[in-house]
Amino acid sequence: MLLIRNGYLLDPSAKEEGTADILIDDSGLIAGIRRHASAEDAPLPEVPASCTADAAGCIVIPGLVDTHSHFRDPGQTEKEDIVSGAAAAAAGGYTHVVMMANTRPCIDSTPVLQDVLARGRKTAIDVQSCACLTKDMAGRELTDMEQLAAAGASGFTDDGRPVMDAELLTRGLAKAAALRLPVSLHEEDPAFLHGSGVNAGSRAAKALSAGGADREAEISLVRRDLAIALRTGADLCIQHVSAAESVALIREARKRSPHIHAEATPHHFTLTEDAVLTKGALAKVNPPLRTERDREAILEGLADGTLDIIATDHAPHTKQQKALPFPEAPSGMIGLETAFSLGLRELVNKNILSLRQLVTLMTVNPAALYRLQAGKLQAGMPADLAVIDTGAHRTVSADFVSRSSNSPFIGESLPGIVRLTVFRGKIAYRA
Repeated sequence: MLLIRNGYLLDPSAKEEGTADILIDDSGLIAGIRRHASAEDAPLPEVPASCTADAAGCIVIPGLVDTHSHFRDPGQTEKEDIVSGAAAAAAGGYTHVVMMANTRPCIDSTPVLQDVLARGRKTAIDVQSCACLTKDMAGRELTDMEQLAAAGASGFTDDGRPVMDAELLTRGLAKAAALRLPVSLHEEDPAFLHGSGVNAGSRAAKALSAGGADREAEISLVRRDLAIALRTGADLCIQHVSAAESVALIREARKRSPHIHAEATPHHFTLTEDAVLTKGALAKVNPPLRTERDREAILEGLADGTLDIIATDHAPHTKQQKALPFPEAPSGMIGLETAFSLGLRELVNKNILSLRQLVTLMTVNPAALYRLQAGKLQAGMPADLAVIDTGAHRTVSADFVSRSSNSPFIGESLPGIVRLTVFRGKIAYRA
């Protein structure tokens, strides 16, 4: 049993907020909520002091949901594994994570999927996984999507690679629609890539003598794949949107169908292409950071609901790998432990979004797309929540819970400290 007292309850699914006490029973469910402003709520029973957490000055929100994380397991566990990734997630306030399928071997078969799901169940949070859309992520043949869905796949993706065969993608999206599972797509056409991780034509690309990734690499595939999704009726998520033109295309598609979704990452709504000049490979990501105009378009897309999910694209790499010369260094940065703080600083504190909107984008919306039992704080529901002191600040250090520390935000002061993460009534992380 656990009693969380005096926290500011914020439940966007019920459009409810206010100071409250939350009682969690031994089965891991929310047994009762007493709202301080309500005379109708019955008093909660007394519990031992050892089973009480005082959340005064903190918000109490549904556990965060990340639907785009790379735990590198199996195959590259020197960067991250399922245990360390889950621990990093809990430290960031996350109770639910959906892993991407580009592991080694990739998650394109039932045995690999069952293995990662079984090991995910042994962690302190809920770890789910997508399966590959195509065999070996080669883009030539669909996986056995029905079998993978039956084995527990949360969705399908070849994240890290685009699906270039439009006819194959059409069949894949049609199958996913029949299975009622989402497909998430990495949109970068290799024909427009003359170097990865840096915006083509930018000062950084010139300084690094790197051709870079042209914005048309993303735009062309977003345009094509939105049209295919609209024809098939599939739940499609455009991953890590980076270009203003992509935001505009998604905006129009969402007017036509509720099955179109899109992610914004904290690094794409925070940083621009110039970050590569000061942070080097720590700011190297695919698709790359682009211009201030693109960043502002992403902010507008978040504000008007065009981009309806904030996902981390948590992508760990070792120090040695990130220390390689820029063209050889891998793309990606970790994000689970800084995502909510960046949302506070860049979106809430700068009046782009309300706190309720931010929490919605990081809980309710991703949970709904991936059909997860998450994003709610109500009596009778699983007790999955985060207690966050939004008024406190911390300086980001290289001492992450994640096995890797490849973050361009090291040394920065960020608002919001996760004090407690609870999953199914048990404490998964305590600061």
